[in-house]
Amino acid sequence: MEKNKLFEARKSKGLSQLQIAQKLNMDHSSYQRREKGQIKIHITEWEKLSKILEVPLEEIFESEESQVFIWKDNASGNYQGTTNIYSVPESLLENQQELIRKLKEEIAELKVLLKQK
Repeated sequence: MEKNKLFEARKSKGLSQLQIAQKLNMDHSSYQRREKGQIKIHITEWEKLSKILEVPLEEIFESEESQVFIWKDNASGNYQGTTNIYSVPESLLENQQELIRKLKEEIAELKVLLKQK
């Protein structure tokens, strides 16, 4: 799957694939295959791309999964914050949205009952 967000961000900054590849210390064809989605981009490469393009990771990140959540862990301790990526199947999200809809309807019905008393 082509990385359209990455492509658009690179173009908007006026950078070529070769310039990005050089900043990532890789050859042009390796970067080109990543941008085309032929090679998976590792999270550390996504983070470097975010810094190179001066945009938030969330703005350029595209996964092979249908839904992805990016969580920046800024917990304190003797380690630096880490980035975790979690994939959630679309069907699970749909089920949760349906449950939320039903709960909202139930709340509305209970409010009506309370007003009647």
